[in-house]
Amino acid sequence: MNSRRAWLVFGVGAVIYMTAVMQRTTLGVAGVDAADRFHSSAALLSTLAVVQLIVYAGLQIPVGILIDRVGPTWLITAGCGLMVLGQLTLSIAQDIPTAILGRVFVGAGDAAVFISVIRLVNAWFSGPIVPQLSQWIGNIGQLGQVLSALPFALVLHSFGWTPAFSSAAAVAFVAFVLAIVLLRDRPADAVGQARASSLTEALQMLGPTLKRPGTQLGFWSHFVSQSSGTVFTIFWGFPFLVSAVGLDRGVASGLLVVVVASGIVAGPILGLLSARYPLRRSNLVLGITSALGVVWAAVLLWPGVPPVWLIVILLVTLGVGGPGSLIGFDFARSFNPPRSLGSANGVVNVGGFMASFVMLFLIGVILDAQFDAGLTSSLYEMDAFRLAFAVQYLVIGTGVVFLLRARARTRRRLQEDEGISVAPLWVALMGKWSRRRR
Repeated sequence: MNSRRAWLVFGVGAVIYMTAVMQRTTLGVAGVDAADRFHSSAALLSTLAVVQLIVYAGLQIPVGILIDRVGPTWLITAGCGLMVLGQLTLSIAQDIPTAILGRVFVGAGDAAVFISVIRLVNAWFSGPIVPQLSQWIGNIGQLGQVLSALPFALVLHSFGWTPAFSSAAAVAFVAFVLAIVLLRDRPADAVGQARASSLTEALQMLGPTLKRPGTQLGFWSHFVSQSSGTVFTIFWGFPFLVSAVGLDRGVASGLLVVVVASGIVAGPILGLLSARYPLRRSNLVLGITSALGVVWAAVLLWPGVPPVWLIVILLVTLGVGGPGSLIGFDFARSFNPPRSLGSANGVVNVGGFMASFVMLFLIGVILDAQFDAGLTSSLYEMDAFRLAFAVQYLVIGTGVVFLLRARARTRRRLQEDEGISVAPLWVALMGKWSRRRR
């Protein structure tokens, strides 16, 4: 554990996840080009992203079960192969149905990567470093957004649709080769049974995993903190910045990098805080979610077009939401045995992407409805986005309610099983303040 070989596995896994994020976010940069290529409405175009996320979210639990049965390396390799196939299909697509097929392959391949890499981290490392490494996996992976926002966008706008998506497929193929050559499920000297002995046993472990309040807390933590940033970066952010805010395409692509930079800074800090204050991880999630709500309100209620400095604040806050969502996987690790961790991580990872595809689709529907009713003069103008983006409050607000319920059950279980009582944050802070005054 924590050996040189472990660090090699960590590095390769992080690079492969970065590649997966690139494949996931290429369509967000190409959203305006896709509208021209396929001559489609906002709702139909959003279907490309929605289908991808439905496939991704729908496969998380099956992939988690397969991780517990066959191991993460095999799934990472298969996932990279599917992403190659998906991007090649999209590169030659001339109509929406073919493009949807390509995104189905990309979503299926992407679904196999992240929770498999997280499982590798838990197999090769131990101790307080694990939540920090999970954050670093997320942070390094988000550099894939930089690859899609800068070099991919440059190829797209300089050489066209087919060369751009073909080059993305080539990057996925490199990841495929790295997985075959360098990844292994766990150290050779590891003790204990690595995986379930049969698929039936893996399926039987799913029921108890779903019932654990800690797993549910991880699900809703991921739901509320990850979804807003995913919706923005994977599809609607680029049209919003270009058509509503009025930024140049190059500037808009560059600004999306702010999301990544913010996450890279925030991730290690959140990892340290999660390791240092494990009983206050839900407060971190709720704090990030509250900040997102406040900043989005400032953007949507700003009279006229919001200034660039406010947009930058929004992007920074969205970037913090990404590593904030990884706290959900730390809940899964804390409240589930290692042999069922694959399925537990799969359950958690469904959360944010379920919220994302619901919001992605609703935003497209609301944009179309306003334009068709004559309420807005163009499909992607600022006033149209105000109402469309406001749907986040309904979806994420619902998630917050369920998060609070899951947290209450988790704390009650801690009290019953381990005798650990977690007081409300304000009570703990008042007690600490009183002790300092003495």
